[in-house]
Amino acid sequence: MSLFVEIKKKLGDFALDVSLETDGGVSGLLGASGSGKSMTLMCIAGIVKPDKGKIVLNGTALFDSERRVNLPPQQRRVGYLFQNYALFPNMTVRQNILCGLHNEKNKAKKENSFQEMIGLMQLNGLEMRFPSQLSGGQQQRVALARILAGNPDLLMLDEPFNALDSHLRDQLQIETQRLLKRFGKDVLLITHNRDESYQLCHKIGLIDSGKLLVYKDTKQLFNDPESRQAAILTGCKNITGAKKSGEYSVEIPAWGARFTTSQPVRDDLCAIGVRAHHFDPETTQNRFKVRLTDEMEGPFDYNVQFRYEDQHDESHDIWWFVPKEKRTGQFPSELGVAPDNIMLLYG
Repeated sequence: MSLFVEIKKKLGDFALDVSLETDGGVSGLLGASGSGKSMTLMCIAGIVKPDKGKIVLNGTALFDSERRVNLPPQQRRVGYLFQNYALFPNMTVRQNILCGLHNEKNKAKKENSFQEMIGLMQLNGLEMRFPSQLSGGQQQRVALARILAGNPDLLMLDEPFNALDSHLRDQLQIETQRLLKRFGKDVLLITHNRDESYQLCHKIGLIDSGKLLVYKDTKQLFNDPESRQAAILTGCKNITGAKKSGEYSVEIPAWGARFTTSQPVRDDLCAIGVRAHHFDPETTQNRFKVRLTDEMEGPFDYNVQFRYEDQHDESHDIWWFVPKEKRTGQFPSELGVAPDNIMLLYG
């Protein structure tokens, strides 16, 4: 199972330029609102026609500008879950799901498939309700049932948890993870939530201003985002300009510090990043004197802000997230950070 996408699309001042190839499983597109995530899905689904490029699903060309191939949406075998679920408000749960089975002419097979979806999505007893009588989570499951009933080769989810409260979102993420494993085909999920993408996707592509910055294994991406913008999109709190000072060392002018790294430093280094939970009072490497500037208590940790002793006055405070069980006694006079946790950012 694979999806190949290499497309360009210009809309006014916005230019989409995306190139990626999946290898099965769940792939994510992470980016801010307006970055081009939904536009990418609409091009794959056939709702929007790219200006040029190719879209190939499991060896079948869905779009090819050079060969003038542009399959209509109904022939692409792509299931697309919209942000608002797009249920028909005047149809019951049963009628909505049966819409996904409109190509099945055998009544017995159609009914069996319907009952399978009802059981899979835990919608028993809700068959005759209308969308307005369902919770947000139930509406999502009905929309997914309608899509999966058509047995698509690719499932695309557009911000599937965006409209849900935090408790329901957490529960549905677990249910969705279980469902996607059972689906067993390519899934493309778009989100602006980094935690969501980390939990559900085995690979992530970062989109910014219409361009795909990087596409790689999820854990590799969070450990090594490669660029300043990618580090921001993955939630890094501490990013500052830096320059190479040795094969395994960097100078950070704003912090008045020099760090040792675990990776060799390229000449085109422009910044470094340190995630807020990676500072440690017990780490002996890259250790410098610090002073507390602010602190805010959360339900499970403290969000601490500090400055290095020789840090420039105009530079921003540095973030340190401290689990409550580790926040004991006075604020430490020195903090270290392991070389493995220095992210080198380029370009």
